[in-house]
Amino acid sequence: MKAVVAEAYGPPESLTVRRMPVPVPGPGQIQVRVRAAALNPADLRMVEGAMHELAPLTFPHVPGSDFAGTVVALGDGVSRFTVGDEVFGLGLPRAAVAMATISSDPPSLTTGTMAEYAVFDADTPALAPRPAELAVEHAASLPMAALTALPVMRMGRFQPDETVLVIGATGGVGSTVVPLLAAAKAHVIATAAATDQPYIRSLGATEVIDHHADDVVGETLRRHPGGIAAVVNLAVPGDRLVAFGEAVRPGGRIVNVAFPKPDPAAFGRDDLTVETAFMTAHGGDLTRIAAHAIDGSLPAAIGRRYRLEDGARAYRELIAEHTRGKLIVVMDEQA
Repeated sequence: MKAVVAEAYGPPESLTVRRMPVPVPGPGQIQVRVRAAALNPADLRMVEGAMHELAPLTFPHVPGSDFAGTVVALGDGVSRFTVGDEVFGLGLPRAAVAMATISSDPPSLTTGTMAEYAVFDADTPALAPRPAELAVEHAASLPMAALTALPVMRMGRFQPDETVLVIGATGGVGSTVVPLLAAAKAHVIATAAATDQPYIRSLGATEVIDHHADDVVGETLRRHPGGIAAVVNLAVPGDRLVAFGEAVRPGGRIVNVAFPKPDPAAFGRDDLTVETAFMTAHGGDLTRIAAHAIDGSLPAAIGRRYRLEDGARAYRELIAEHTRGKLIVVMDEQA
């Protein structure tokens, strides 16, 4: 099979596309013919060695977590899926079992989705059947972003007509959080470059602040002098988030996703709730996400599409170029 491969720790430029043995499912595992896979910055952080202590990779390593595909083989003891089932979801590298255990129970592990075939553990809430009404590429774009967005929504407890500032709205998670907030009837202010404003408004943002041209905190308070109900931070390093607390009215909250996470005590306010959300998968989450996608409340946010033979280039462009939503690799050939 063809796959995107890292031969050792290194930058995105070190990735290549070459042939690898097709992975074989063991007990409790399924083999999936991958039809589409989405890129995530975490794929590259692992390849670069930034997570070496937590997830020491073995090489050659196939990156990739998000996918949609078809079950083609079953390991012993698998009863949840059958051959021919259409599925979608995510898995983390087997070296990242500690991280995977936090994200889902049982953990979801994979041989890597940037390949024509991948193996997954079957009994995990991070995998689910793909409804026929949900397009393959749309399904592949959703798992990691949406399984991060859902904890944000649960933690934020957003109410209709509440004003919520979303920092970093154009990325994969932002392109999921904004429409979910809009579906919850929140008043969404999103930060984005001027060229991205039509895109962000199409996802449901009511207002947009150009983070390149404006002081985001000052502009937010100019438009909403009494302060806003909440901030969702998807981009600013948590230790630089304190200034944004000035835009939040008494009794408000900040929900953070970015690393490093902020210290609540640094804000110096007892009336402000500051929490950090992590990607997690509970039973039924992917089914709920699929339903949002099918009814139109979670539109496809696909920035660019690539063939597998261009998968290494896609990772380079993920870092080097401005992107909207998710970058998707489509598997055109199977071998």
